[in-house]
Amino acid sequence: MVNFPLDPDLLAAFRAVVEAGNFTRAAERLRRNQSTLSMQIKRLETAVGDRLLERGAGTAVRLTARGELVLTYARRLLALQEEALAALREGDLQGTVRLGTPEDFATAHLPQVLADFARSHPQVSLEITCDLTLNLLDRFGRGEFDLALIKREPAGDAGGVPVWREPLVWVTGDADLPRRPGPLPLALSPHPCVYRRRALGALQASGREWRLAYTCESLAGTLAAVRAGLGVTVLPRDMVPRGLIHLETAADLPRLAETEIALIAAPDLSRPALRLRDHMISALERA
Repeated sequence: MVNFPLDPDLLAAFRAVVEAGNFTRAAERLRRNQSTLSMQIKRLETAVGDRLLERGAGTAVRLTARGELVLTYARRLLALQEEALAALREGDLQGTVRLGTPEDFATAHLPQVLADFARSHPQVSLEITCDLTLNLLDRFGRGEFDLALIKREPAGDAGGVPVWREPLVWVTGDADLPRRPGPLPLALSPHPCVYRRRALGALQASGREWRLAYTCESLAGTLAAVRAGLGVTVLPRDMVPRGLIHLETAADLPRLAETEIALIAAPDLSRPALRLRDHMISALERA
């Protein structure tokens, strides 16, 4: 028997624990004591009448079947509440925000983030441009964007707010391709792409021979070439499209380090741009 109503604060605590993976990180994000957070989860479990989380290895937690159901509704209820509060606070907020972003990140992680923002700020128009990081930086410098997401070496460049870090993996449409004799065929973006630099540096350091079989600025073009078996490419682990194979544990290819995405902002942002900046930072930190 569920004892209604479900407290939004308890639902938010539950969501934070699930998304953080353990109580320690969730408590840090919420700036609460772990004991307080544990009590909130127990209160929610009492209200629901069932166990929602189980302890895994170490400090990790995992969802029970009942927990998965509650999480689905918790996310929907909290999103609706956040949307309503934002709409009431912002009232007639309107304008246009120009955002530049790498194509792979735009297709994998941004759609839901931007959709949530659009629901909360229906009068704000978003102009999204996908391009290589070098071009994004050049156009940002010319004042063409209010905000830009750029790929860079972790903590390697000053400025901007890091919003995403993820391991890179080798990706192929043919698992046997890396094991065939001869130099490894590669399908990569042109210089000075961070992924390209990381791939070539790792191969050179390992002594593995390679050749550039396909070079394309378009992510769609590169993925089509990889699916056709023209070469191996490099992508962040969670951005590997369905139907392609990531070779993260392949013994015959060198491991690749993490990549970083940072959000840079123009000076004197408009109110809509400021709201989008803050929303993206918050949403991507939770993702």
